Amino acid sequence: MASTAEEATKELKLTFRAFKDGEYEQDDWQAAIFEADHSHKCPTYVHRTPPCQGSCPSGEDIRGWLQIVRGMEKPPEGVSMQEYAFRRSTDANPFPAMMGRVCPAPCEDGCNRNNVEDFVGINAVEQYIGDYAYAEKFEFDQAPPLSGKSVAIIGGGPAGLAAAYQLRRLGHKSTIFEQQEKLGGMMYYGIPGYRTPRELLEHEIQRILDLGDIEVRTGVKVGTDISIEELERGYDATLWAIGCQTGKGLPVPGGDAPNCVSGVKFLEAFNKGTLKVTAEKVVCVGGGDTSIDVVSVARRLGKIKQINPKDRVEEVVGGFVAHDVAFAANREGAHVTLTSLFEKKEMTATEHEVEDALREGVSIHDGVMPVEVITGEDGRAKALKMSRCTVDEKGIPTPIDGTEYEIECDLIVSAIGQGGDLSGLEELDNGRGLIDADQFYHLPERPGHFVAGDIIRPHLLTTAIGQASIAASCIDLYFSDAEMKKRPKVDVHHFNLLEKLNEAGLSPEQYDHTQKWGTSSADFAVHNYEDRSAHEIIASDELFLAHFQYTERNKRKQVGPTDEEVLGHFKERQLGLTDEQAVAEAERCMSCGMCFECDNCVIYCPQDAVFRVKKDKSTTGRYVDTDYDRCIGCHICADVCPTGYIDMGMGE
Repeated sequence: MASTAEEATKELKLTFRAFKDGEYEQDDWQAAIFEADHSHKCPTYVHRTPPCQGSCPSGEDIRGWLQIVRGMEKPPEGVSMQEYAFRRSTDANPFPAMMGRVCPAPCEDGCNRNNVEDFVGINAVEQYIGDYAYAEKFEFDQAPPLSGKSVAIIGGGPAGLAAAYQLRRLGHKSTIFEQQEKLGGMMYYGIPGYRTPRELLEHEIQRILDLGDIEVRTGVKVGTDISIEELERGYDATLWAIGCQTGKGLPVPGGDAPNCVSGVKFLEAFNKGTLKVTAEKVVCVGGGDTSIDVVSVARRLGKIKQINPKDRVEEVVGGFVAHDVAFAANREGAHVTLTSLFEKKEMTATEHEVEDALREGVSIHDGVMPVEVITGEDGRAKALKMSRCTVDEKGIPTPIDGTEYEIECDLIVSAIGQGGDLSGLEELDNGRGLIDADQFYHLPERPGHFVAGDIIRPHLLTTAIGQASIAASCIDLYFSDAEMKKRPKVDVHHFNLLEKLNEAGLSPEQYDHTQKWGTSSADFAVHNYEDRSAHEIIASDELFLAHFQYTERNKRKQVGPTDEEVLGHFKERQLGLTDEQAVAEAERCMSCGMCFECDNCVIYCPQDAVFRVKKDKSTTGRYVDTDYDRCIGCHICADVCPTGYIDMGMGE
C-alpha cells in the first residue's frame, strides 16, 4: 500500500519526472558533469548588478556611465563621451553636479575594488560629468507628448524635483507646490553654498523645468493656503515630498533654553542670508553630516564682540530679525565644538568632512552625550554638561557615572535628527511626524496619494531621489489602472542589452514563432545570454581579482582652509577632475557583472572555442561568443573572467 501511495504522489508531482514517466531515480550528476578535463557544461554570459549600483539609493547605472567615460561603451554617432555619460547618469538622477559633491557615496563603500586596493572614485567622476554638462549646457531629451494626466507635487526639494522630472519623461505634467521662495529643499536651504554651488544647483533645477509642463508655485503651504480636498479635485494624483524641515531639540533638562536652536533652522537662516555671525562659543550636538555643516558654517561666520540682544542668533534663526551685512566686516573667530555619541571613526558624517572640520579648527568631543543644559539668571544656556557614555546595539546611550564635565557656550545647536512639518496636514501624520508609505510609495487607504523622501524617514538626498523615481513609476501604473506588481529585488536602473542592440542598429530579426532546430545560429534572439541583474548583485569572490593590478585612485584636489584661514572663507573646497583624470579613474572600474573586453576568455581557451563577435555585430555585452562544437566544458574561461560575467551552464 505504501509503495502504491508513493507512486501516486510521484505521478502528481511532476518534479519527480525526468524525461519520461516512471524514471524517478536521480542521476549521479557529479560523475556526469566532471569526467577528466571536460564537463557537460558550457559557458553562458550572465549580466548581474554590481555592488556600487546595488548600494546606490538613486539606483544609478554607475558601471554604465563609468564604462562610457573610460571609452569602452561607445556613444551613438554625433554624441560626445561626456554627453552620453550625462544621459546615462541622469536616467536615474537629474543632479550629477550636486550628488557628485555632497552624496556620502554608499556606492564607494560597496565597490568591489576595495578588495584590490581602494574604491573607484565614483563621486569624483560624477562631479566631472555634472560640471561638464553645466559648462556645455547639455539639455535633457525632449519630453514625450502629454498623457492628459496631472500630478500635484508637494515640496520642491530633491524628491519633488526628481519626481517632476521622471513624471514628465513618462508623459505626465505636474505642479510643484513649495512653501519656500526657492526650489531646492535641503540642497538649497540645508547645505551651505560652498558645498552646493548655487549657480550649478539652479542650473540643474532649471534644466528639469525646461522639459516643460512643470508648473511651479512657490510661497504656498499646502494645508494652509490650499487644502487636500482642493488638490484632489484639481489633480489626478498627489505626491507628498515635503521633506523634514523641523529639527529635534535636546532631550535634556534645560534643552528648551532660547539659545538652543536646531541645526536645520540654523542652516536655513544661513542659506537665506539672514545669519551673518554666530556667537563666541558655539557647541553643536550631533555627529552626522548636518552637524558638520553647522560647525563649518559657525567657524566661517565667526562672532562679533558686542551684539545687541535683539540680534542674537536665536532671534535670527527664529525668523524675527536679520543680521545687517555690516556685521561681516567686524567678525572675529569663534570657538566651535562638535560633540558626538560615537567615536570619530564611527561617526555617521562623511570621513573627509570630519577631517575638513578638524583642519578648520573645530574641536570634536567624541564618545560623549549631553546630560544637562546649564542656564544663567536670564534663562539662556551658558554651559552644556556632558558625560562619557556607552551606546547599545539600538543606538541608545547611557552616561558613565563620574565622567561629567562642562563646555562653556553661548549658543547650542542641536543636530540630532529631523521631523516633518505636518501642521494643517494632521490627517496624514502617522503619529511620529512622518507619513506612512507601502512598498509602492503609496499612502495606505488613500487612492491616488503617493509619498517620497525624508517625510517617510529622514535619510540621504540620494535616497529621496531614488524613492521619487519609483514613486513616479508607480503613479504611471496607477494612471493606467495596471496592477501594482512586486518590485524587482534589485530595484535600480539597469543596463538593457536589447536597448543597446537597438541603439547600435543590431536589433534581433523578427521571429515567426515556429519551432526550429539550431537556433544558436539564428538572429531572432540574443543567445547564450542571461540577465539576472534584477535579482543578483555580484560579489567580489565571483571575480578573478588577480587580473587587476594596483592602481592608485585619482583624487580630487582639496582646497579647504586652515583654522587661520577659515573666517569668511566661502569658496568651494573640492575641485573637479580633469578630462584625463576622469578617464583614468573610470578605467579603475572592474565592470563587475559585465564583460569589459579584456580577451582573457579568448586567450586562455585551450580549444579556441571562445571567439570575438565580429565587429559589425559586436556591442557592449556582446563582445564574445562560444562555438559549442569545440567547447569541452573545461570552465577555464569562467575561472579567468575578471568581471564574473561567465557562468558554466547550458549542460544536460
